[in-house]
Formats: sequence, structure tokens, C-alpha cells
Amino acid sequence: MRINKYLSGCGIDSRRKCEQLVLDGRVKINGKKATELATDVKDGDYVEVDGHAVTVAHKLVYIMLNKPKGCICSLSDEHGRKTVLDIVKVKERIFPVGRLDYDTEGLLLLTNDGELANKLAHPSSGVKKTYYVRVEGVPTAAELKRLRDGVTFGGVKYAGAEVSIVDEDGGNARLSVTISEGKNHEIKNMIESLGRRVMLLKRVALGGLRLGGLSRGEWRYLSARETERLKAL
Repeated sequence: MRINKYLSGCGIDSRRKCEQLVLDGRVKINGKKATELATDVKDGDYVEVDGHAVTVAHKLVYIMLNKPKGCICSLSDEHGRKTVLDIVKVKERIFPVGRLDYDTEGLLLLTNDGELANKLAHPSSGVKKTYYVRVEGVPTAAELKRLRDGVTFGGVKYAGAEVSIVDEDGGNARLSVTISEGKNHEIKNMIESLGRRVMLLKRVALGGLRLGGLSRGEWRYLSARETERLKAL
């Protein structure tokens, strides 16, 4: 099994992040540093990350967190900021699927299933993600059409989104925005292309999953039906 796939299956992190661990020289196989991504792990090999032995997870777990603002989607932080693993504490090694920005809240999946995480996070998956976005002012019909047709901001082209106004309050609007690309800062950049500012960003749905009544900072295990729905995407 390729080293990145093996590490992801151990619940270390996503396959892409595990590749960086290898390149950074933090992985050893049978006491020897592994720095080539083409390295294979064979039966009986002893694998370490940062000096700690790791093994493929036998129990797969799938967790939904309503991520609050003010925490990061990383396993640790050199600046001492709160991470999602400070909130979700389980005995299994888990990692977030994709990421939400520090000041973005809402639905975040955590798992030790590297295969599923890789499929969901890959741009080609086309998995739909729905956000509630509170924006400064009320976008015009022409601005909403631009978002639906796709915009370019900072030299990056963003595909069209499903957009509707949910409500208006105090001269500002709350939008429902559904995207399927998952580029960095995608929604913020799309709104900024209109000359408007995002005041609040919250993910409320991913694929067939919805946040529902989960309060900020609360988490729960996915049901078997929800897990199967994700795997079928």
C-alpha cells in the first residue's frame, strides 16, 4: 500500500496532508526515514510518524461537528489556537474532511476513513455544499445573476452557484449559496467580486447531510444511513 494511503488509513490526516508529512521527513518505516511518495508499506512493516508508531484503523468513525468561529481545522496549531480536536475528543485518531476558515462556522465532518475523506475533498467529486451567507447590503437581481453565471476574482474563475435570498434585516441580506467546487475562500471571494462584504458564513449542508439542530460546538456520530449516503456520492 502506498505510504500516503497507509497513513491516511491510520487516521493521521487526509492523503494530501500525509504526502507532506513524508516529504518533510517525519515518517519512518522500519527505522529508516521515508521521503519518497512512491514508497510502499508492506505487511509487517513498522511505521512511525514523529517517533510514534501508527497502525491502520480497525474501527472507522464518522462525526459531524457544528464548528464554531474561532477554531481551526488542523490537528494542532503552533500559535496555540483552539483546534476542532480540542472540541471533538474521541479515542480514535480522526481528522477533518476539508476545512472551514477560522472565522467560518457550521457543518464539518471528521473521520479516520482516508478513502472517503479523499473522495469527498477532491475537487472532481462535485459534492454540493450549502452555506448561509450574511452579506453587507442587499444584492441586486443583476448581482445574483452574476453569481449564478460564475465570476472571476483575483485572477481565479469560480463556477456558477445556486443562490437565493433567504431574508433581509437591517438593510443586509442572508443568502443561501450552494457550490460544488470547494476552492479556497470561494464564497468570500465570489461575494467580494460584487464589491460586498461577507459578515457571517455558515455551512449548513454537505452532500445529503444537513446540520439540523446541532448547536455551535456540538458534535455527534453519523448514523449508518448517513454514512452510506456519503459513500454513495
